[in-house]
Amino acid sequence: MTRAALLVLADGRFPAGGHAHSGGAEPAVRAGRVTDSTSLETFCRGRLHTAGLVAAGLAAAAAAGNDPLALDEAADVRTPVPALRQVARRLGRQMMRAARATWPSAELDALAVARPRGAHQPVVLGLAARSAGLTPLDAAQVAAYESVSGPATAVVRLLSLDPFDATAVLARLATDVDRVAAAATRAADRIPAEGYDALPATSAPLLDITAEAHAAWPVRLFAS
Repeated sequence: MTRAALLVLADGRFPAGGHAHSGGAEPAVRAGRVTDSTSLETFCRGRLHTAGLVAAGLAAAAAAGNDPLALDEAADVRTPVPALRQVARRLGRQMMRAARATWPSAELDALAVARPRGAHQPVVLGLAARSAGLTPLDAAQVAAYESVSGPATAVVRLLSLDPFDATAVLARLATDVDRVAAAATRAADRIPAEGYDALPATSAPLLDITAEAHAAWPVRLFAS
């Protein structure tokens, strides 16, 4: 049951709204930084070890039963760009709808009431994992995987990249995904002793800058 829940949560068809977001891949493609599977792998690896690590830490902490409102504030601190905060809450709101329909729980209900405009997506993801009976490491793995699978899928559409090549990129990143998830979970384990400052706070300034610029584009394929 637990393994099946993990597969459902990690499935790109889970209706959490991620298909409408490129994770920064669309502006990277337009700027010429992502042009093929090799540059896509470089982009995804960088995103995994920055934004992916932060998201995985938040998800693991929520799945471990830490205060989701405090984690939502920690997510705000780690998301300095208004455009990305708005995206994270929009995705969190959609994830909340899907999670409450799939794994109803009092904890999800309480967070939905406390954050009617949406909590940050990794926090909701972690709480959804907890409601589904998954572990903090499971939640971290899903968050880390999402941080690269979204851009890879987007680049298939943006560049007409061969889907087999994009899948091969994700396969080559599998070991990194596991390492990031493990590091994020270890950080979440330190919260009782060190507080929420124990969570990763790595940054990717170029992703932040391009996210703000992308939000102002009059025409774009993806919402972010």
